[in-house]
Amino acid sequence: MVSIATVLDSNSGITRLYGSGLVGVFVGGTSGIGESTARAFIRNTNASRAYLVGRDQARAMNMIEEMRQINPDSQISFIKSDVTLLREVDDACRVIQQKEDKVNILFLSPGTGTMKGRDETDEGLDRKLNLHYYSRMRFVTNFLPQLIKAGEQSGPCLSRVISVLEAGGEAALHLDDLSLQTHYSLRNCAKHAITMASVSMEHLAASYPHISFVHSFPGVVRTRLDRDFGTATKYAVAALMVLARPWEIALDESGERHLYAATSPRFPPRIYKDGVSGAAEGSDGVPGSGFYRLSSTGDTYKSNKIMGLYRADGTRSLIWKHTLDVFAKVRGAQEMNPAID
Repeated sequence: MVSIATVLDSNSGITRLYGSGLVGVFVGGTSGIGESTARAFIRNTNASRAYLVGRDQARAMNMIEEMRQINPDSQISFIKSDVTLLREVDDACRVIQQKEDKVNILFLSPGTGTMKGRDETDEGLDRKLNLHYYSRMRFVTNFLPQLIKAGEQSGPCLSRVISVLEAGGEAALHLDDLSLQTHYSLRNCAKHAITMASVSMEHLAASYPHISFVHSFPGVVRTRLDRDFGTATKYAVAALMVLARPWEIALDESGERHLYAATSPRFPPRIYKDGVSGAAEGSDGVPGSGFYRLSSTGDTYKSNKIMGLYRADGTRSLIWKHTLDVFAKVRGAQEMNPAID
């Protein structure tokens, strides 16, 4: 377990390590873990720029006012976007790319607690699976030029993608139905989002060695995901949260822990794996290999059997090809970046 004292000490040294002017993009940044991590980012950095991507403009405006009081040197912008739609993901990325040629932290935590069955958008993707997987990978592919530039700067540099979902929960997939057109259930949706995220981020870490990737399991954190529940489900979840209280992590602490995941030198990109003392173990069992699966206490999960199988038999590449094929089908000629092998 990484102690909270270690986390806070590391976060207090972000500016000493990386300098001023870091750029963070927080998708899902107006509530829950995204919000608490964005607040921690502003609190612990100097002259940084934060972009909050979300739906709740009124909440975002209140956040921005509070964050500017915490750190008047910071610049915080809100981008209203329904990221259940890939076209709105692209629009949000364009707004940021017009202002920034680098992105140091891409933090992905959009989500929904809906208990519905398959619920397709007009783009033909299930809303929940899109929020938890396709939309997040679309942000990653769109921001690759900015992430690469951040990772290739001289001196200690920071270029990192963090996706908050359920690292450690990877399992076998329906490989003939990755989008769950015919095998949809809430369990399968969770399994596919979790596993495809880890497999794809491992693929990207190998393909882009100047960028590091983290998939985190936040543990029991009280967020606003129940806003999508019906009344009965809200009561049931409230009862479960009471039972889970001994294991609950405070929202502020979760934000600090996720800022640590986003900035600690323990999680270097692959290109620096031999030059970082104490690098964490990557998903392939090799220290410093560029993709890290983190528990709620900041420890890395050991190499996963199903990920090892998918790495060895070529399924990892198949999943990434599927992802790019979905992007091409949905967005067609509007793709922002060419296909990435």
